[in-house]
Amino acid sequence: MTASMPSYAQKEKNYAALSSVAAAVGLALFKLVIGLMTNSLGILAEAAHSALDLAAAIITFMAVRVSDKPADDEHLYGHGKVENLSALVETLLLLVTCIWIVYEAIGRLFFKSPVISASVWAFIVMAVSIVIDYNRSRMLYRAARKYRSQALEADALHFHTDIWSSSVVIVGLLGVFIANHVPALKFLEKTDAVAALGVALIVVGVSLQLGKRTVHALLDSAPSGLQAKIKKTVEALPGVSDCHQIRLRISGHLMFVDVHVTLDGRQSLNEAHELTETIETAIRDIAPEADITVHPEPNLIP
Repeated sequence: MTASMPSYAQKEKNYAALSSVAAAVGLALFKLVIGLMTNSLGILAEAAHSALDLAAAIITFMAVRVSDKPADDEHLYGHGKVENLSALVETLLLLVTCIWIVYEAIGRLFFKSPVISASVWAFIVMAVSIVIDYNRSRMLYRAARKYRSQALEADALHFHTDIWSSSVVIVGLLGVFIANHVPALKFLEKTDAVAALGVALIVVGVSLQLGKRTVHALLDSAPSGLQAKIKKTVEALPGVSDCHQIRLRISGHLMFVDVHVTLDGRQSLNEAHELTETIETAIRDIAPEADITVHPEPNLIP
């Protein structure tokens, strides 16, 4: 049977996703205001990043709500792939952010020298960002691990890297502050643009991770080593002479396992059914909450 998600679990996932949306709204607006006040590309880059974080958080929230819907006549394996699709959209949004940041950073490094104000507000907004991102990434990771949600896990990874990118921006602002007060170190005024490039590199790294995992999920790639582990476990059970044609696919928080087993063809239907129940239990110990289908085949050799 398909493992359905209880209502309290759906509510907890929805709450985690909705909290992420609320935090993204506040941070995006805060960074945009301070970025325009200080003319810091690092902070403006972070504002753009947070704006796309908001889009990603909204997509995740919608994906989590849709993915928990049960299977129907048109979606026989449920709606779990919506979570994988949302992770792919997040990847594309992150890459768009990178293109803009790199373009602006190169312009400021080689073609223009805007005046940047490394005010106390610039440091405050980045410190607040780090605190909020730390707390929401922890909350999302807990919910993602608890309910095996790829969408929430992708969101958590996304916001966890924001902590590092915000730290890079703070380093850039420190460089600008030092350059404004120590004429001999005037070259450090370019640190803000360099920090923005650092943000872009971090975002690229996250995009590649998310993209790789998402593509694997959408192409139904099986977790490494799991097929062999299931085969070894099932064939070790008394009464099973062979386990073959093992198929695995992941859809959202569910894993679908389809195996064919060779059993003694002389046993009764009830005995064969009891053995398939034992096989399902053994597989579920390896893949908890999996949707398992066992196809018994008779071994007619006397």
